[in-house]
Amino acid sequence: MSEREWWKEAIVYQIYPRSFNDSDGDGVGDIPGIVEKVDYLEALGVDVVWLNPVYESPMADNGYDIADYRAIHPRFGTMADWEHLLEELHDRDMRLIMDLVVNHTSEEHEWFVRSRAGEPAYRDHYVWREGEPDGPVPNNWESFFRGSAWRYDDEREAYFLHLYDESQPDLNWEDPDVRADVFEMMRWWLEKGIDGFRMDVINLISKPDGLPDGDQEIDGLPVGAEHYVNGPNLESYLEEMYEEALADYDAMTVGETVGMAAEEASAYIGDDRALNMAIHFEHMNVDRGDGGKYDPVDLDLLELKEIISRWQEALADEGWNCLYFSNHDQPRTVSRFGDDGEYREESAKMLTTVLCTLRGTPFLYQGQEIGMTNTSFEDPADVEDVWAENFLEEALEGDRYDSFEDVRPVLEECSRDNARTPMQWTDDDNAGFTDGEPWIGITDNYDEINVEAARADPDSIWHYYRELFALREEYETLVYGEYELLCADHPEVFTYERSLEDERLLVVCNFFGERAEIELGLEDEVANRLLGNYDEEPSFSGTIELRPYEAAVYRLS
Repeated sequence: MSEREWWKEAIVYQIYPRSFNDSDGDGVGDIPGIVEKVDYLEALGVDVVWLNPVYESPMADNGYDIADYRAIHPRFGTMADWEHLLEELHDRDMRLIMDLVVNHTSEEHEWFVRSRAGEPAYRDHYVWREGEPDGPVPNNWESFFRGSAWRYDDEREAYFLHLYDESQPDLNWEDPDVRADVFEMMRWWLEKGIDGFRMDVINLISKPDGLPDGDQEIDGLPVGAEHYVNGPNLESYLEEMYEEALADYDAMTVGETVGMAAEEASAYIGDDRALNMAIHFEHMNVDRGDGGKYDPVDLDLLELKEIISRWQEALADEGWNCLYFSNHDQPRTVSRFGDDGEYREESAKMLTTVLCTLRGTPFLYQGQEIGMTNTSFEDPADVEDVWAENFLEEALEGDRYDSFEDVRPVLEECSRDNARTPMQWTDDDNAGFTDGEPWIGITDNYDEINVEAARADPDSIWHYYRELFALREEYETLVYGEYELLCADHPEVFTYERSLEDERLLVVCNFFGERAEIELGLEDEVANRLLGNYDEEPSFSGTIELRPYEAAVYRLS
């Protein structure tokens, strides 16, 4: 059995502050608004809050462009507000992890301002290359947000690298002063009492010598990604991070690892390493074609099962899995992998059953516990996400789409804005999120899908989450037990066994809106259903007959 750790047994709840709860009526969620909902989080039963960036920022990328790592953006509140939130969480035995964004900063960060000016102490803090404003760029690398990954700076008279928005210059981790500054900042936050970090695109921090040209786009990643995904010095940088910033603290660390394969993960992930677990993307690409994020295709359950199983097995001995279907960068789970119409509740419960019964730490994103759905865009002006804006501009300039209405279905299926619409608390104006004008449109179905209605209905998705959390707490087999995929070739049902010592638990989940049967050969087993998303138990006599999106957890004996 894996070594016990508090973060392995935890349920993590991700809060996107701009859209969670607005306390002052300016239309933007804030830290005092989160404090108002701490009792709600406790009632739901979560253990850890992951807070998306609340730092000082010009908000070109909704806070992932940080201008000051040690200051709170005034729209979110003050440092005193943040300290109050931490105290309120800790008083309820909940913990707080902060977003750590250290592949890049904002161009307004003091480090970049001084680097741009050529100050010797900061000259090499970023990735600069000589060049002419109208001349060739240093290499052919592309940004994740489309277009060249290089921008010419008139003041420095050189190009700087930006793997994301052009206002987000990449830090130069080859410079030991950069690493020292980052590690000192991390210790500063840990000394303030936080319980860990979620590290944004952390496996992109190491770039190779010479910055060679990349091949054409591979697996949906930009041109050049093969050179800096798990770059040449990543392992040594992470080892140094652990020794210099983390080793003295009981901290939970979660690394967002773009393009990392399961076979590579164990080299970077472990109990006593800088990364305790990884947010990978392989399972997030099963419904995307060769065109990447904005190329939706039908879900292939066989591929999804293969990917999840590969990660379960790769980290079975060393490392740990981060379990998620949704976050601030992904469309809403029930609209993507379930059915946000007739079977919204059943499919939301089924997907949550998977999250909470695999080996790893479950992460849920705000609104997931009530089955919030994707939104709609009536007009291009409704699009807020910089990635979506860039895609829309490029799409309308190309030959594939003739108008906004043509490209609109793709935006409504794939845009990150889907996850960033305000939390739906009540059926009051603006879903109870704000008394003002919300910074982004609210999904129209808030009159039916909201927290108040969900908590009042004992059969709701919200209450099913609580039952799953309680089941996971009761059966440590769901946390530390071994994983075995069953019926790998079944195209509609995901079923697996979790076992620990003499205890065996069986999970069966129908991923589609039609009835399905599965033959498990368990005629001699006594199967006691512990939890399911239908009131009546499915037929269980060797062959299990499942209704649309049905999920059930059994104890076998």
